[in-house]
Amino acid sequence: MMQAATHQAAQAAATAPPTLQEKAVANLEAAASGHGGAFDAGESIFHHLSDSQVIDLEPFGAIHLPTLHLFGWALPITKHLVMIWLASAIVIVFLWLANRRRSLVPKGIHNVMEMIVVFVRDELARKNIGPHGDRYVPYLLSTFVFILACNLLGLIPYAATATGNISVTAGLAGMAFVMIQAAGIREYGVAGHFKNLVPHGMPVWLLPIMIPVEIMGMFTKPFALCVRLFANMTAGHVVILSLISLVFILKKAWVGVVLSVPFSLFINGIELLVCFLQAYIFTMLTSLFIGMAAHSSH
Repeated sequence: MMQAATHQAAQAAATAPPTLQEKAVANLEAAASGHGGAFDAGESIFHHLSDSQVIDLEPFGAIHLPTLHLFGWALPITKHLVMIWLASAIVIVFLWLANRRRSLVPKGIHNVMEMIVVFVRDELARKNIGPHGDRYVPYLLSTFVFILACNLLGLIPYAATATGNISVTAGLAGMAFVMIQAAGIREYGVAGHFKNLVPHGMPVWLLPIMIPVEIMGMFTKPFALCVRLFANMTAGHVVILSLISLVFILKKAWVGVVLSVPFSLFINGIELLVCFLQAYIFTMLTSLFIGMAAHSSH
């Protein structure tokens, strides 16, 4: 019985389709050896951008992440989830270091964190929400530093960009949606908030058209936040990987020296700017939408 079960398991493992990691490794090995067909750039790019339970550390091997089983639910630990935990830990450590030694004249990490807090409070919360914007500073600040940490982690070798995962950006956009609605309800009440969706003085015969349009507009804002962050953080990595793939596609060493490496470094420098810019844009638009809900002009 035991031998039969072991034999069946071995047969199943032998006939199982290869994983993304195995395909990508075979793809690179074939390109490096010159055998096994043409290099598939799309497969390699997709492998780098997709989420999985394996963290590649080539040529040192790989880390296989476990699957947790809680109350009958299988909860796989993926590399993007690890990056989220790591980004959260980095933010907590920086906040602890900034508050460890308080002084009248801030310096070091304390000065950097104070600069970020003042920027989010004065340039985003107060300008876009108004005099009561300070109550939303903790949420906006958390959003800004978390997205920034996730974006910057994606530039480190062997790491991954969690904000390049549509599920992560959808979660951030979902929290923004809740905060937008909460701001309107806090200001006008439940009935007053949803009443403000339709402009006052609207002819009755237009209401069947305007009400569905305005309801769709409620969900369009967080959807735009979700797709904008995901697309921008994915695009830069696609460009860099495409430039590197030219070396394997053309199989010319001079392509890497003249084209791939210089342009990849240039795009990587732009990506550093994009990391800060996308964190700012997401937080700025969130504060703007909160301000629109809290101070309706209808």
